[in-house]
Amino acid sequence: MILRLYIAEKPSLATAIAHGLGEGPKKEGFFFLNGGQDIVTWCFGHILEQFKPDEYDDKYKQRWAMEDLPIIPSPWKLKVSDNCKKQFKIIKELIEKADEIVNAGDPDREGQLLIDEVLEYVHNQKPVKRILLNALDDVSVKQALNALRDNRDFIGLKNSALARSRADWLIGMNLSRAYTIKARQAGYGSAVSVGRVQTPTMALVVRRENEINNFHPVTYYQVQIDWQHENGLIPTTWQPQDNVNGLDSEGRLLDRSTADSLFSKIKTVAGYSKAKISNVEQKSKQEAQRLPYSLSALQIDAGKRFGYSPQEVLDAMQELYEKKLTTYPRSDCDYLPENQFAEVSEILAHLKNITKNDFNLLVERANISIKSRAWNDKKISAHHAIIPTRMNCDINSLSESQQNLYYMVAQAYLAQFFEAHKYLSTKVWVTCSDEIFTATGKTILDIGWKIIYENKNQQEVNKEDEVTLPKVQEMDVVSFVNGNTIEKVTKPPTRFNPSTLLKAMKEIYKYVKDANLKAGLKECSGIGTEATRAGIIDRLQLTDVIVLQKKFLVPTEKAFMMVKVLPEDITYPDTTALWEQGLDDISTQKTSIESFFDQQIKMMNAFLNQAKNAQISAPKDAVICPNCQKPMIRRKGQKGYFWGCSEYPSCKMTAPDKNGKPVFAVRNTYHSKMQRRK
Repeated sequence: MILRLYIAEKPSLATAIAHGLGEGPKKEGFFFLNGGQDIVTWCFGHILEQFKPDEYDDKYKQRWAMEDLPIIPSPWKLKVSDNCKKQFKIIKELIEKADEIVNAGDPDREGQLLIDEVLEYVHNQKPVKRILLNALDDVSVKQALNALRDNRDFIGLKNSALARSRADWLIGMNLSRAYTIKARQAGYGSAVSVGRVQTPTMALVVRRENEINNFHPVTYYQVQIDWQHENGLIPTTWQPQDNVNGLDSEGRLLDRSTADSLFSKIKTVAGYSKAKISNVEQKSKQEAQRLPYSLSALQIDAGKRFGYSPQEVLDAMQELYEKKLTTYPRSDCDYLPENQFAEVSEILAHLKNITKNDFNLLVERANISIKSRAWNDKKISAHHAIIPTRMNCDINSLSESQQNLYYMVAQAYLAQFFEAHKYLSTKVWVTCSDEIFTATGKTILDIGWKIIYENKNQQEVNKEDEVTLPKVQEMDVVSFVNGNTIEKVTKPPTRFNPSTLLKAMKEIYKYVKDANLKAGLKECSGIGTEATRAGIIDRLQLTDVIVLQKKFLVPTEKAFMMVKVLPEDITYPDTTALWEQGLDDISTQKTSIESFFDQQIKMMNAFLNQAKNAQISAPKDAVICPNCQKPMIRRKGQKGYFWGCSEYPSCKMTAPDKNGKPVFAVRNTYHSKMQRRK
């Protein structure tokens, strides 16, 4: 009898696998199934963690010094997390007894690594299979159990996660230490946290704030005129020619008098000689069904519609996943495998239970013979888009956020079974006294899948301005009806909120410094991963570099300082996005982990050289040492907070802390009394 051991990423996954395998008791730390032929145990995410610098060498704990950098571990070491030692011992003992092992990590690079690293840590030599679970309902689990693969097929995925982990350690540990040392010398009390992904993300917020601070509003004018055609009204906007006085470099009219003169001219001329339709352009267009959701797309849309933060969306989707109601939540894919088309009828049957906005009636109208572009095996990697499972959902039993997100996922899935959205796009040119006016409009021919989003309270689908234009032909005569000059003012860029910042991380190609990189990075998955982006945004707030004010993210003084002094290659997303591309290449085995690290070390050394020469100004509220005139820093000792000079040990000035401020002793009591008497 072969003893097969399944090692799941987390307890909920282990429970689902155990339920799919058969009957058997749950023991301490594992399930005992089929008379011991199958055993399922679990991790708690990464139960191994990397050594910290001071665990490699005690000198890194005693002091933070530039001369000790760079720190490059050789060999790299892991240890069992303190709160996982009991479970690790159980896993290790089960591995020793097993004949065959199944890696049951989540179907992404981190899920691959966190089981593989345990197997390598215990020097496992036994054969290992891989199970890929995108949903936890019974049918999906049993299908996955019957489709085990060789774990060696996923070595690239594991190496990609390993490279990511070590690259983050190298950049984070070395540059954080280097710039913390420099910042403390300038009077910054808290540590400076530098990260391969978090720093360029923070810089996006800082640069947006700079754009807002440097913004100068521009007042400009538009002339709008309505023309009467025998078939109806045509609202138009004047298109000034390049030689018109008062235009800026972007073609905006800044001179009000020019607009008023134009309006008077047209009104006079059109009153006697009628204007004409000089051109009509009409195109039949269609908009394919929207794709089902990836995590990022769901986080962005849920942020717009309900104001949920990215982390709130991830947490709620994880709960729905563990309730077996939706598929794997950390998916970066918005396509579906073609073999899942066989499940459509069963899933739609359960969606009929949703009565919100007459959703059940829309399900009745679904056409399951329609196979949208979403069904595409070539777009699938380890996981697919987030969709409802075949489990029946009592939506009223869910929390409000779970209900809203399940409904959004259901809407996107249902959209696949309606026709494309079809319409006529029309543009009309009106000419009068050599001046040109244009109107654009849209006539819906078949609303198609957008009927699912007709509710006006929903903001997910951005509807075009559906101006209805009359049927016209070239050379038709039109008459002036009315018009006016409209004053407009340019608006500054909008601050990021958590959802739009996450979208910027996903679409990082829009923010690169080198325009030549845009095309290549457009297909890149951005910076960070589906699973980490929300956490990075939260971490930036915890490390005092951005704060949330009225739902918008605002950088602190510390963030401005960091963007000013850190190397541009670490604050702009170009390098980080290319690193992500490199990790993808490791995943597909186009490049080796060794080659990737050689590049990382060279770049890190260049960054450290810049750090050693960095000049950082003192913060605005810096406390100056009365002894040496250098900034003082608020520190935490064994007995609480105190203030110490940034020039320690050359200056040993200290002061007790009271409510966040230093209390300096009065040195000359007699002199102080005399001063008070005067």
